Amino acid sequence: MTGCGGDSNPVQHGPDVDLPNPERGLLPAMEIAKPAEWGELRPTVPSGYTISAIATDLKIPRQTLVLPNGDILVAEGKGGGAPKLTPKDVIAGYIKSKGTSAVGGGDRLTLLRDGDGDGVYEGRTIFAENLNAPYGLALANGFLYVANQDALVRFEYRDGQTRAAGPPAKVTDLPAEINHHWTKALAVSPDGRFLYVGIGSNSNITERGMAAEVDRAMIWQVDSETGAHKPYATGLRNPTALAIQPGMGRLWAVVNERDELGPNLVPDYLTAVRPGGFYGWPYSYWGSNVDPRVRPQDPRKVASAIRPDYSLGSHVAPLGLAFSTPAMGARFSQGVFVGQHGSWNRDDPSGYKIVFVPFQGGRPAGPPIDFASGFLGADGKTRGRPVGVTIDPRGALIIADDLSNAIWRVTPIRPSRPDRAASAASSQRSPR
Repeated sequence: MTGCGGDSNPVQHGPDVDLPNPERGLLPAMEIAKPAEWGELRPTVPSGYTISAIATDLKIPRQTLVLPNGDILVAEGKGGGAPKLTPKDVIAGYIKSKGTSAVGGGDRLTLLRDGDGDGVYEGRTIFAENLNAPYGLALANGFLYVANQDALVRFEYRDGQTRAAGPPAKVTDLPAEINHHWTKALAVSPDGRFLYVGIGSNSNITERGMAAEVDRAMIWQVDSETGAHKPYATGLRNPTALAIQPGMGRLWAVVNERDELGPNLVPDYLTAVRPGGFYGWPYSYWGSNVDPRVRPQDPRKVASAIRPDYSLGSHVAPLGLAFSTPAMGARFSQGVFVGQHGSWNRDDPSGYKIVFVPFQGGRPAGPPIDFASGFLGADGKTRGRPVGVTIDPRGALIIADDLSNAIWRVTPIRPSRPDRAASAASSQRSPR
């Protein structure tokens, strides 16, 4: 009685994708990779790159931020708690819980410091605690901004600081009732004037009613000084990561699309976000493809729906987005890295890796390239689940892994001085 899980895994990458017909049943296919420890294994990265775990034993790391002096802030937390209204909610909650860490969320920011620049982050302090499921991070105007699941707050920040000087000040409340999708992604405009907050829907497809979706499934634009806010773009079911395109100032997002239409619907996507744009949810997907489950429909809204720029594949669950720099090497210098948390609702798992989407002329150009894989092993077990990705301007990709509770660092292999060889070797360790 389930929607066909199917072993087929059609190519669904790029600006133009073939969408299958919807498949609907009593319950969707639900299958999540069972966790296992890394042991001596590590994620796989391309030739010419190396990966190391620079922090372990964290408490559900979600997103990271590289500070101007090279310190790394890690947001740790576990939010949500929406009531389960249907048998599907109960079953899905149980299935999802089998693929997550048993560690409690830290509700804190942890600071990592590499004092001598050898790639080993020997310094570790709690920068701030007693937060409420922090997720998005941004630095501007002498403030560190943090998107909790219920409010956007800020700390005064000075370069080199290892602990917040006091409690945060509230910038504005964020929608927190029910919080089916609790993560609040964050980005800041190049001039620091505006903050952009990604706010997910309170349902898959409005099953809690439209009243529960007020101010949700959209990106807010927030005045960084006053906290005044307005919708920047709407119809985005769950915008889980935001990033500003260097040199262009354009806002980009990755979005988790709707479920229960089959294993190959609906593709999650990467898109430039148009101010005032509407992206379909709940009435349609991938532009003007009408979702027949939504009643009443709104043909006017469907006609205005913008088709996303780039499909990442169905149910890959993108949660991280970062623009690259030339320091990451010529092959990966222009484009974005996307952290894919991995599927729970298809028989043939998808995601569970970091992909690189190459850009040309400021737009996606070409198929995605696996950059860090092996989180899902050949044995069908998962040893990690990528969330946020961040670029260190010195030439490193920082990956938050909320299953093994680790932070990974991927760097191009460069000739090292003999006195650093031992330190570099010691950093090639795996989390437990």
